Amino acid sequence: MPGALSRTRIKFCGLTRPGDVRLAGELGVDAVGVIFAAKSCRRVEPAQAGALRQALAPLVDLVALFMDNSEREVRAAIAHVHPTLLQFHGSEDDAFCRRFGLPYLKGLGLGDADAVCDAGVLHRRWPHAAGFVLDGHGAGQAGGSGQRLDLSRVPANLGKPCLLAGGLAPDNVAAAIHAVRPWGVDVAGGIESSPGIKDGALMQQFVEAVRRADAEAATDAAIG
Repeated sequence: MPGALSRTRIKFCGLTRPGDVRLAGELGVDAVGVIFAAKSCRRVEPAQAGALRQALAPLVDLVALFMDNSEREVRAAIAHVHPTLLQFHGSEDDAFCRRFGLPYLKGLGLGDADAVCDAGVLHRRWPHAAGFVLDGHGAGQAGGSGQRLDLSRVPANLGKPCLLAGGLAPDNVAAAIHAVRPWGVDVAGGIESSPGIKDGALMQQFVEAVRRADAEAATDAAIG
């Protein structure tokens, strides 16, 4: 985990409309996620995702998210959207994830009692992961369900960037940041009016809440 003065990165996930992508860039979001997982209610087709890429602001990462997609499906999505990062949220092993020549994040559902929460195990299973996205759902379930992540299960000293996901919203993201000090936060349903349809006011409120939490942490560090 980063120190108290680090800026918390923000990823908006499950975007389906170019206008929402443009607004995310205007709000200063670090990354937007486009979902190609078959189980997701926010899934987009590769051809549709091309318009989302065109709406992306400079210096904003595009993350293509998969969950047990075939190699052919992953390559088709990459060809259409040219993502900066890949995110795998299924049973993919390290060899599959690194097959595409792009850095990848590994998403993990920690909602089950026996879910892997040990930093050493995560590093051995996905040694080439650029970071991990920790979600609140159970194994085999799609992300973006809004299930809260039990913050006590987040591994200490993970040693790689960690993004918190699962049930985050403008009214609770600050508490999560203060509790864990993650490298980043990842939100989908908490900024929506319906699945895949982002709410501009909630998007802005979420960013403002994260920035306030960072400012509070910096003040606390200076006082301490």
